[in-house]
Amino acid sequence: MFYKDDRLAMFIDGANLFAAARALGFEIDYKLLRQEFERRGKLLRAFYYTALLETEEYSPIRPLIDWLNYNGYSLVTKPAKEYTDAFGRRKVKGNMDIELAVNAMELAPRLDHAILFSGDGDFRPLVESLQRQGVRVSVVSTTRSQPPMIADELRRQADNFIELDALRDIVGRPSRTNTSERSETITET
Repeated sequence: MFYKDDRLAMFIDGANLFAAARALGFEIDYKLLRQEFERRGKLLRAFYYTALLETEEYSPIRPLIDWLNYNGYSLVTKPAKEYTDAFGRRKVKGNMDIELAVNAMELAPRLDHAILFSGDGDFRPLVESLQRQGVRVSVVSTTRSQPPMIADELRRQADNFIELDALRDIVGRPSRTNTSERSETITET
């Protein structure tokens, strides 16, 4: 439930939201996403978290990062770590959970409602802590993908679960076929 006078903040786990939307077959239009939550209350901040590979001269996510930075999003980035797994496959690891949790806790005294765009069960204690501070928490992810992209314990802890697929017509655009290289290559541990 959203109220027009609610002070809102969006906390977007970039890799997680990208993977959820991709699993549902669409891409997020971040201009429309911001407008949707501005319509639902007084949006104080829209944070976007992602790890970036600094070893590559060009990153497929760079145009999105630049656009978000110039269009009202607060970007939180850090270098991703590259490694080779036991099977010799190149992997990239970047976890932004701590940065997201710290920002949410710092902003909590000035918020009525936090919107978390992630299905990561590691955020359940954060949601619980925000609730103890009187902040309502909505979680945006999906149960409609196979497998579901949201941890059951996170969905149950949230005050409100927003099915990402239900937002498709409001904030989505059709998926392009050349999106295979983006932040979904970043894994979390």
